[in-house]
Amino acid sequence: MDTSDEGQPLDPIWLEINNNVCGGLAGAPGASLVAERFIGAGWSSRSGSSWESYEVETSWCRIEVDPTDGDTLLNGVVDPQRFEDLAALLTRFGLRFSLELYDDEGELLREIADGYSSAPHDAAPRSLSRLLALLGLGSTRAVG
Repeated sequence: MDTSDEGQPLDPIWLEINNNVCGGLAGAPGASLVAERFIGAGWSSRSGSSWESYEVETSWCRIEVDPTDGDTLLNGVVDPQRFEDLAALLTRFGLRFSLELYDDEGELLREIADGYSSAPHDAAPRSLSRLLALLGLGSTRAVG
């Protein structure tokens, strides 16, 4: 698969946080085809950390697309306010997926499986609240 650097680079603010999103694509057509779908949506893509993986990114998200036996794993960083946008994109691609969003302390904030969202916390944890305040989004804004 060809890679593309046509998309927007990840906003530097997201370089400061740990990976906060992970998930899987059940029965995905392969990492290269998944990366091609992201490129088609305007994202950039490059070779990932393994021979068969790809890193895809836009200004609000960078994820590694890594094939495993039968499934494809996703992990990286996403703007917490755009978590559902990532899920909507995967839905638009016609992929079955599950996604989990974590704060920088490793606490689960949200999960979406096959299009169904849940928020185990009513408000953003303190560490996420600090990040949201830096972005001017307020410190008490609910994630869920």
